[in-house]
Amino acid sequence: MTNSPSNAPEATLSIRNLSISYRAARGMVRAVRSINLEVKPGEALALIGESGSGKTTLGLSMVRLLPNTAQISAGEIIYRRNGKETNVLSLNRHQLRLFRWKECAMVFQAALNAFNPVLRISEQFADTSRAHGYLQGKALEERAHELLRMVRLEPERVWQAYPHELSGGMRQRVLIALSLLLEPQLLILDEPTTALDILTQRNIMDVLKDLRTRLNFSLIFISHDLALAAELADRVATMYAGEIVEQSDVYTAFKNPVHPYTIGLINAVPTLTAHKDNVSSIPGSPPDLINLPTGCKFHPRCLAADAICTQQEPKPEQAGDNDHLVACWHWKTAAKSLAERR
Repeated sequence: MTNSPSNAPEATLSIRNLSISYRAARGMVRAVRSINLEVKPGEALALIGESGSGKTTLGLSMVRLLPNTAQISAGEIIYRRNGKETNVLSLNRHQLRLFRWKECAMVFQAALNAFNPVLRISEQFADTSRAHGYLQGKALEERAHELLRMVRLEPERVWQAYPHELSGGMRQRVLIALSLLLEPQLLILDEPTTALDILTQRNIMDVLKDLRTRLNFSLIFISHDLALAAELADRVATMYAGEIVEQSDVYTAFKNPVHPYTIGLINAVPTLTAHKDNVSSIPGSPPDLINLPTGCKFHPRCLAADAICTQQEPKPEQAGDNDHLVACWHWKTAAKSLAERR
């Protein structure tokens, strides 16, 4: 990672050299490999990439919700608030319970599975608040109703409802409101609009932008939907085969990407103005994370790969201003090729 200017605020979250594997019958699945990443106060970071690239594993590691088969083999996750540093990976059970939801909350992909189906929404808010010694009674109800209105729901409609009585979009917004109950500094969203119709997606994106303006929390947005990432994020990190291959500000990520994989992702998205012949998929499939290719993990699918790509794995290097980092042997050639194509 590059050094931040001396007058820049310290990152809310710093991930350093993080590696995570899963035990499987065939061997160790190397889901996350040597990740270095920072999220600054009030910043929205999008993690993009194909399914199986390690995005959700990385998100789950930040709140220590990985399954028992997972093993963190290296690295640290540093969380900062009010000048105090905490290594999330060293928290004991009690400390971790306090950290989750109060400091860092996560909104999962399937909202229905995140709720207790036999408890009303009001009871779910009360349980969360009680577990952290937060508001109770009338004070909790007023706080919860305020949050429900922030996510554009009518409290009278949802407060005494059961989860199954609400639509998918309503459940997702209730879950966002619940995640903000204890005023966390960091919110992680894992594919929050998957399986929702386009109008509901639009509504949730508007809600999230409005909430960030009002509450100024940091946001990590995990998605394979590039359009949503482009609209919501300040910075974008592209993941492939468990590592971050490119990261930059959102404008650079979508207008001047230099890694062949990021370029391929963008070229695979149809637009209203582009001709259909300009839309192209990335050849091949993501690699087997148990038996990874040698060298650059993207080289079997990369049209620009040569001998060095098959033998040596590239390290992240500066590709321009604004902390634009890329791990590719031929990023200059890829950028030139993209410019010529456009």
